[in-house]
Amino acid sequence: MPELPEVETIARGVDKRVRGRTIVSVWLGSKPEPFRSKAAEIVDALTGSVIERVHRIGKHIVVDLTRPNPSKGRNARRSSPVSDGKHPRLDPHPWRGQWLVHLGMTGRLLVCVPQEPLPSHTHAILELDDAREIRFVDPRRFGRLSVLDLSAPAEKPRKHAEKKEIHSQGFVGTGQEPLEISLADFRALFRGRRTPIKSALLNQKLLHGVGNIYADESLFRAGIRPRRQAGRLTGRELERLHGAIQSVLREAIALGGSSVSDYVDADGAKGFFQLEHKVYLRTGEPCLVCGAPIRRILIAGRGTHFCPHCQH
Repeated sequence: MPELPEVETIARGVDKRVRGRTIVSVWLGSKPEPFRSKAAEIVDALTGSVIERVHRIGKHIVVDLTRPNPSKGRNARRSSPVSDGKHPRLDPHPWRGQWLVHLGMTGRLLVCVPQEPLPSHTHAILELDDAREIRFVDPRRFGRLSVLDLSAPAEKPRKHAEKKEIHSQGFVGTGQEPLEISLADFRALFRGRRTPIKSALLNQKLLHGVGNIYADESLFRAGIRPRRQAGRLTGRELERLHGAIQSVLREAIALGGSSVSDYVDADGAKGFFQLEHKVYLRTGEPCLVCGAPIRRILIAGRGTHFCPHCQH
């Protein structure tokens, strides 16, 4: 499953290519699994909308959308009723929304020209005003697509279809952002928790975006065994882990993520951070620091890799 660095890489690539473009038409496939919002709602929200920004929250790609107020018609000019006829003013109350994309296990979000062959398992095609397309491809159909209407009357925080918290400003995810969380808040996340630290790192209600690869790599850099009880880690150990998570994630983003399965970026290119893995998927190979064989164990059903000598 794509984790924070892979999703960040895709979001940045898509944003660079399509920011400011208008979605002129939307095609959705017949398989219902990828759609968390009704197909008609997705088509209605996306068609005619301008892509203001594409960014990442947790493991979600979030596409910020605007459109002239629906009451004026989807194809109406973005001007207010008061104008001198030569310099139309921007609509002071445009419709605002978001398109949420979760890639699941094998999802891809690609920016293509129409002439490129259409991959199998394509579930959504957004045609842009420059004739290019945004395609959502997902062979295993664990990815999810949904839309949010941010112009609705303000409400209390509400639950999204995927149990993610939504506020008036839009999608905020379920947990803390690993690249922004302070050391004090990071320590507070694990206080009193009896679960293994590896399980705690995978809990998206605590830190959203960290998955199996980067939990293993961060614990190795911090010198902490994955079965250690989260609530019993010392302040010094949590400080090391906080720094390790942030450094590992930033390095992985810089190298375009880890391509260990199906992951590719918005252009279909693979990442390179898998070449820097110290423990993940290196079972039985010598540790690059001490030479001891890397071990693999199961924690909460997840394959977990560590060095028995370097991690305590």
